[in-house]
Amino acid sequence: MRRHDLLAELHRLLVPRNYLEIGVNVGGSLTLSRTRSIGIDPYYTLDREIRCDAHLVRTSSDEFFAREHPLAHFDEPVIDLAFIDGMHLAEYAFRDFVNVERFTHPGTVIVIDDMLPRDVPEARRDRSVPSGRSAWAGDVYKVLDTLREKRPDLVCLEVDTAPTGVVVVINPDPASTVLLEASDDIVESYVVPDPQHVPAEIMDRRRAHPPRELLDLPVWGELASARDLPAADARAKVEQAVAGLR
Repeated sequence: MRRHDLLAELHRLLVPRNYLEIGVNVGGSLTLSRTRSIGIDPYYTLDREIRCDAHLVRTSSDEFFAREHPLAHFDEPVIDLAFIDGMHLAEYAFRDFVNVERFTHPGTVIVIDDMLPRDVPEARRDRSVPSGRSAWAGDVYKVLDTLREKRPDLVCLEVDTAPTGVVVVINPDPASTVLLEASDDIVESYVVPDPQHVPAEIMDRRRAHPPRELLDLPVWGELASARDLPAADARAKVEQAVAGLR
């Protein structure tokens, strides 16, 4: 299953009230949305029809989230489903996650693309260097270890999608400041010369879920229903739903 097929299934299962994506490019992922949406990309060039109420922002994600009311296009300033597929460097993806999490609720689902490079050349930071593959994952995979180490409250599910894998993050907490407080040290650790050290368990995807099995889990309905509950009840419901996934 390819990444956009997984994303389409998550749209179907979650029926999100809104959707935000970072990295619009030609619109391959945004065209899947049928709900109120925000797409952020300084260089997007759409080549297909967008069939939703979309607000397209031609700016960087950092600049977007620095606005006073970045989610003004939504009825409420919270995100139900987010797809992070911007600049393929760990420090950018890390900041994108931190910024997105500020606007989440217990039932929010965040999908981060390019998290499972298949070899070291595919994980290079310098895109201009030939790798022998058509895909470029960059070193976004580093964010996964950060989330697991610093935020054990999060559920981070690796998914074996083509071509470069995704991680689905469940149970975000907009009140958490752990990542923000450690951000300088985290970002500094990311920026190292190529070639990158890619753990074997990332390249061989030994922890990755088959997409169909992941989608068949009952958790998605629980996350969707949590949106209608008071915050404390929603958090308890989500914690119970994800208890067996960690």
